Amino acid sequence: MSTPRKPSNVSWHISTYSGSGGPECVEAGPLNDGSEQVAVRHSRRPDAETILYTRAEWEAFVKGVKDGEFDFFTS
Repeated sequence: MSTPRKPSNVSWHISTYSGSGGPECVEAGPLNDGSEQVAVRHSRRPDAETILYTRAEWEAFVKGVKDGEFDFFTS
């Protein structure tokens, strides 16, 4: 994970579970600069700093979610 910043070249995506983009959502998207980084931010504060992850870090996180490693947050 890299130092937070505010990239302007991100294709943002929000979860379909958020309905019409509810106020408690996380947005994520790849940087469009060829760096293979993924940016993450809070939808309520799009002007706040963004956390950047490498592609490998993001893939490990997504795999953990799919494998149930974070289910303790929802039970």
